[in-house]
Amino acid sequence: MHRKTWMEVDLDAIEENIRTAARESGKDVIAVVKADGYGTGDLAVAESALAAGAKMLAVSSVEEALILRTRGYEGPLLILGHTDAEDIPLLIQKRIAVPAYSASWTDRALRQGCRGLLVHIKVDTGMNRIGFRENREIREAVSRLKEAGAEVEGIFTHFACADTDPAFTAAQYERFASAVQAADHPFRWIHCDNSEASLLFRDDLSNACRFGIGIYGFSEGYRGLRHAVSLYSTVFLVKQIPAGETIGYGATYRTEEPEWIATIPIGYADGLIRKNQGRKVYINGEYVPIVGRVCMDQTMIRLPYRMEEGSVAEIFGPHISLEEMAEDLETITYEIISLISGRVTRVYRRNGKPVSEFNARMSEAGVCSE
Repeated sequence: MHRKTWMEVDLDAIEENIRTAARESGKDVIAVVKADGYGTGDLAVAESALAAGAKMLAVSSVEEALILRTRGYEGPLLILGHTDAEDIPLLIQKRIAVPAYSASWTDRALRQGCRGLLVHIKVDTGMNRIGFRENREIREAVSRLKEAGAEVEGIFTHFACADTDPAFTAAQYERFASAVQAADHPFRWIHCDNSEASLLFRDDLSNACRFGIGIYGFSEGYRGLRHAVSLYSTVFLVKQIPAGETIGYGATYRTEEPEWIATIPIGYADGLIRKNQGRKVYINGEYVPIVGRVCMDQTMIRLPYRMEEGSVAEIFGPHISLEEMAEDLETITYEIISLISGRVTRVYRRNGKPVSEFNARMSEAGVCSE
């Protein structure tokens, strides 16, 4: 690692969280590693999830699925989002499952030829994003796809408020149960639970759950997961600024007295968005504020005293929870970690020790990190 800014990913915690999901849900776990494993690295997370007992991986797009296949994963693999019918021959060849989510998509797929295509029927039960709304359309799609030789192996929906509204979730589940019954098909995979529902919702119908943000230890209502992700940077410059000087773009911060200002090599191009101005980082046992606007590549912090260059600043981790950061930024944990860019090195740890690291930008360029 050359630029001392990195995300730490605890693989032991990931495995423990997968086992927790399986135990609490009593179902097969589908590990959702879309968006490059929510920004943590899809392959490393996938390997740990599978080692802990996950039965399938799920991603958001054809591109993400092909990355996993290219890297050697040959097991069950589901795309959760949109696919073009033109990609069906490739998806059949690579044994990648896709959602059938509308009558028009089904029509396009059938024109391509579906023999051997793995299909999960997507049911819209109130998210109003993608999915069939009418049971009649679901029955017709299942029948037509089977007749064309597709393997209709799954059916699923997505809960919109599993972390906030149990009544709405129950209503969605009832609509889903009605759709499964109406389909009248022996599905291998029946799944409706997202991370929160995997841990807190109980039903007698589904046999699998989709575990995404929970892999990394984050849940609104369940406290038995282990946090698996932290973000750090390192002070590379410390200087004392006289009273009355301004810091950063727009001169939005002015020193009131002589102040020790440190600079760390992380900015909004790394995912530390400008809204972090005024928030605190943790360094040498102190919570210290970000002063001035966050720059594209660098951020300034005010120290209570002169600290050594090379001191490590925790952006989020054991002392500053990601949930706290999300609340401060008026967003969700998913968004923060998914925005951490490929410029930031991922360091993977087992038994408290680093075992490997990966920098996406250097890898793309074919540059050795050592």
